[in-house]
Amino acid sequence: MVFAAVAEKGSFTRAAETLGITKSAVSQQVSQLEKELGIRVLNRTTRGVSLTALGEKLLRRCQLLQDQVNLAFTDIVNAGVDPQGRFAVTFPHALEANVVIPAIEQLCVEYPGLEPELVVSDKTLDLVDSKLDVAIHAGDLPDSSYRALPVGTMTEIFCATPLYLQRTGIPKTVEELCQHRWIATSWQQQKLSILQLDSNERLTIKLSQFAQTNTLTCALEMALRHMGIVLLPDVAARPLLKTGELVHIVDRMTGPRWPVYTLHAYQGDKPVHVTRFHQLVGRFFTEL
Repeated sequence: MVFAAVAEKGSFTRAAETLGITKSAVSQQVSQLEKELGIRVLNRTTRGVSLTALGEKLLRRCQLLQDQVNLAFTDIVNAGVDPQGRFAVTFPHALEANVVIPAIEQLCVEYPGLEPELVVSDKTLDLVDSKLDVAIHAGDLPDSSYRALPVGTMTEIFCATPLYLQRTGIPKTVEELCQHRWIATSWQQQKLSILQLDSNERLTIKLSQFAQTNTLTCALEMALRHMGIVLLPDVAARPLLKTGELVHIVDRMTGPRWPVYTLHAYQGDKPVHVTRFHQLVGRFFTEL
């Protein structure tokens, strides 16, 4: 935890102030950690500290551990109350594989009595009507009495496969982009507002719609079969960009940006596993 404080603050001095201990004690703790691990986790310079590659990996683990430490007192207060039974969650397809499933996996390790029920839908489902515990919502919040906890922001970006681009050429301008075959989802319109990052200017363009589908999963599968370009939330695109299955095109332009929240209907103190689920979703979302 001392190492994590140094990494997050970027300074032994600021970490010591946060932890309420001396700078010397912080330095000794980190040195002892590196000695026990047999690796260097921090690079020290006169301007501050930075993480090594192994330090970055360790920090992610420490952040998950810190979340658990922060919940320790809540667990003690709720001693003997082990979350059991159905835990129903709805969320959009974009967050399925890389955010929600890893979060649910970790949650079930910590609370093995839970029985997750997952509803993957790009439509907004009402918590009470659908008998749900938590909803992950992308976009402006509906007018309701539900409690909203911010997770982050998704930005839609244009992508295509290398083979598709080899066949058709790589679009570099708005005009060239509009000539490509576009695979749309049901919530995306042919007339689309885009942001030009260079000038911070918004434009309305008309894309050439080749196909439309009601789920992001289907649009992505069609794109992976080299059928056209697709406008994907960045959280869904990043893993495929890393593997090279997709290429980010016209990267100085973005589509809509969507705030992401977890919603719940608890008016008082929410159950500890709901708090923990929100923490885990936030962790995996920001790591993408």
